Amino acid sequence: MNLLNKHDLDDDYIDFIENEQFCGRHLSEYIADTQRIYMSDNRPWVIGYSGGKDSSAVMTLIYLALLGLKPEDRHKPVFVVASDTLVETPIVVSHVNNSLEAIERGAKRNNLPITSHKVVPKTNETFWANLLGKGYPAPTRSFRWCTERMKIDPVSTFITDKVSQYDEVIVVLGSRSQESASRAQVIAKHKIDGTVLAKHTTLANAFIYTPIDTWHVDDVWKILRLCHLVSEETPNGIRNKWFDKYDLEWENPWGGKNLVLWNLYKDSSGQGECPMVIDETTPSCGNSRFGCWTCTVVTKDRAMESLIQNGEEWMRPLLDLRNKLAETTIIEDKGKYRSHIRRDGRMAFKTLTIDGKKEMTEGYTFGPYLLSFRQQFLKELLQAQHQLSQKSRDVELITVPELHAVRHEWLNDPNEPDWEDTLPKIFNDVFGYDLDWTVDDTNQFSHEEGKLINELAPKHNVAPQMIKKLLDLETSMSGLSRRTGIFNKIGRIVQQDWESAEEIIEKHLESRQNQMRQSKEVISISEELEQLNKLIEKEGL
Repeated sequence: MNLLNKHDLDDDYIDFIENEQFCGRHLSEYIADTQRIYMSDNRPWVIGYSGGKDSSAVMTLIYLALLGLKPEDRHKPVFVVASDTLVETPIVVSHVNNSLEAIERGAKRNNLPITSHKVVPKTNETFWANLLGKGYPAPTRSFRWCTERMKIDPVSTFITDKVSQYDEVIVVLGSRSQESASRAQVIAKHKIDGTVLAKHTTLANAFIYTPIDTWHVDDVWKILRLCHLVSEETPNGIRNKWFDKYDLEWENPWGGKNLVLWNLYKDSSGQGECPMVIDETTPSCGNSRFGCWTCTVVTKDRAMESLIQNGEEWMRPLLDLRNKLAETTIIEDKGKYRSHIRRDGRMAFKTLTIDGKKEMTEGYTFGPYLLSFRQQFLKELLQAQHQLSQKSRDVELITVPELHAVRHEWLNDPNEPDWEDTLPKIFNDVFGYDLDWTVDDTNQFSHEEGKLINELAPKHNVAPQMIKKLLDLETSMSGLSRRTGIFNKIGRIVQQDWESAEEIIEKHLESRQNQMRQSKEVISISEELEQLNKLIEKEGL
């Protein structure tokens, strides 16, 4: 441990570092390895911090490594970055925020080049901007649209910014082979020969370092508890016993205790953490104690259920909302919540491959959530937020910028334009006051005009929504000296599938029957021509 500056560590820490083993090696060896890699070049480090046990263990290891270096050797920055999807479990958000603040305070106190950062998705790419605004269905295993927008993109942007600033960066992760075999395989595949680093799977000039890759879960808890672990054989199998021989139990090197983290994991029925997501190889973490409270990728959110059972009863409205979203993913019930046409205005029929050719069937895939469902769900979401605020819970389930983004999407919805501009009214009904709504977003048409179109259009066998879209188009182009492309835009609107699902299917079936009839006629004519050709050849003409 020749690189360790013992003067900055008390005796208990030194004893723990020198005496405790992790996967057959002393912690001092891991610290020395980390220090050598840190000092080997000028590439800054980006630590992916989720607040869970693995990322906290890595943070502790690196903090101790930097603390053990001489001040002049701490020559490059270390950025601790946490990704907040804005729908993280509230109790975890509080833990992560407090941890980041404590890490930064400790770093300043110890003169370490560590700074903490939180990244969030762009306002128009958040969970609610997509689900409530654009009508995206709740994520499923086959359509997990949330990960890239809410996790990968914000972290990638942060890393890319650092690459542009420093040319290359090293991303430090708490990935462990025992925790995720698939993730371990991906990292191993991109390993650089002769080094402990791997190439980032998608970002140029970014490299991955996983210092606790070989650790077991007991090793993770050992560094978080700063205790001595003894494994003993008992009649009921091997049992672990912890001994506070260093008088450090639950401390972390930057100050504070890890008991909050332990409480988040205890009685968790096996739920783990959602790792820092940096690419699409990271698996779903819907069952995780450290995942999003809105996650519907799994059938049940056992993590949130466990939190409620262990005293966090105030979170029950969140679980109810999450379960309501999950119900909309049930195949036989999708028609209750979602439109029969896609956002491009067309019904998408499913296809079958017959004799190598794709043929459309009567079945179709559902489009976005109906505006009525989005309006009702937003109201319930705001009611839950209002109830939590009355219970002195400082929880923001949907942010004000997101509300503006949702309103913008509703007013400009491609299939169901919200002429009544209902979102401000929904907000006022729940909270009793108005936000500073942008005047530019206010619709040109009133509730009365919309009601009149809804009454008159069916009498002329025309869809009310189509008339509204045509009027919206005209309004958007009025006053322009050149109305280039307006006829093409009108044509696209008119050609959309504005009828009911039953009417569209009937037209589709009729079209298929006509095609089949025409095909039979073509085949019949071809056969007759072939027979005539044979007769001609036979007669020698």
